[in-house]
Amino acid sequence: MKAGAVVEEGFIYEEEIQLTVLKTSLFFTGDGFTVYDPKGTLVFRVDSYEPDARDKGELILMDASGRCLLTVRRKRPSLHQRWEGFLGEGIDGKKPIFSVKRSSIIGRSGVTVEMYSNPGEDYQIEGSFSHRCCTIFNAAKESVAEIRRKVDASTHVMLGKDVFTLCLKPGFDGAFAMGLVLVLDQISDDYEDDGLQVDPAANDLSL
Repeated sequence: MKAGAVVEEGFIYEEEIQLTVLKTSLFFTGDGFTVYDPKGTLVFRVDSYEPDARDKGELILMDASGRCLLTVRRKRPSLHQRWEGFLGEGIDGKKPIFSVKRSSIIGRSGVTVEMYSNPGEDYQIEGSFSHRCCTIFNAAKESVAEIRRKVDASTHVMLGKDVFTLCLKPGFDGAFAMGLVLVLDQISDDYEDDGLQVDPAANDLSL
């Protein structure tokens, strides 16, 4: 498997890329996501048509053709709002490849990603997903992905929170990153107004 691959090596980019993530409400039953590359080509999608999809605490990330790449599921019971990721569709008979939980380190809130397949290569997410301003750091404290508010290129107007940018650094698995976005969205819903600490400089639109 290609270096850096967690979910699928086909979504590892050799150069930094900015994906556009659109959060959509599907009828009244739940939220969905569509993700596009800079050329406007569909890369990922998430559908939650089932009325009890959110109640089950399970979401499935698909590629543009509808092939299931990753299932994220809330672990119950869990004191720290822990979610786990499984390759493909469903979790029956499978072992999770990573887990995500809220944590507090030295008085600063954050989200910790524990890699079961690669112990020691854990990730830390800092910032506020509810404000669409957070960064994913690897174990070496290097930024591997960022979530930012999206600014319209022609009008320079900041778009609403349902449209945002997922910026991937070279060598980071985009499908894995989008799986983390799904979990952050669920945690953010459950902890509204309890956002993670944000560095004000991170909101500098000149970056």
